[in-house]
Amino acid sequence: MRVARVAPRDVGLYDPRVGRTPAQKAAKAARVQQPKKRPGKAQREAIKRAQAAKKKAGSGKSAAKKTVPLPRGSVRAAYPGTCPACFKDYAKGDVITKVTDGWGHPGCAPRQMSAAEREFARNKARIESGETFRAQKPSDWRRGASPSSTRPAR
Repeated sequence: MRVARVAPRDVGLYDPRVGRTPAQKAAKAARVQQPKKRPGKAQREAIKRAQAAKKKAGSGKSAAKKTVPLPRGSVRAAYPGTCPACFKDYAKGDVITKVTDGWGHPGCAPRQMSAAEREFARNKARIESGETFRAQKPSDWRRGASPSSTRPAR
């Protein structure tokens, strides 16, 4: 099967290879030949400052999208609410944490004690309640006698 060659169309009206009319081609050629105006020194410096500020800002990311690590056990509020400890409102997006009766301000939550602080508090409560410890037991020594001749405590 032979493909018949068609005579080229009149290039003066439309060039299918480029998709432009001769007038559009001429306009483009005229634009290309014109020298581009170079911005003045002050304008170039302003452009450089703007580009540097954009880079410094984090490649155009807004400050709201930057994530700040939250304290452990805290979240951002999905909707506005009221702190059950201080009865003050918090807005959507504020940092909140678990308090006694729900979610509220991190400052209103009771402070978590370390293991040493809990042990100290437990021992202090036992002493204040009257429980005795090995160092606080009454002595079974009698006055004027040696430890070997002691009698059992009553």
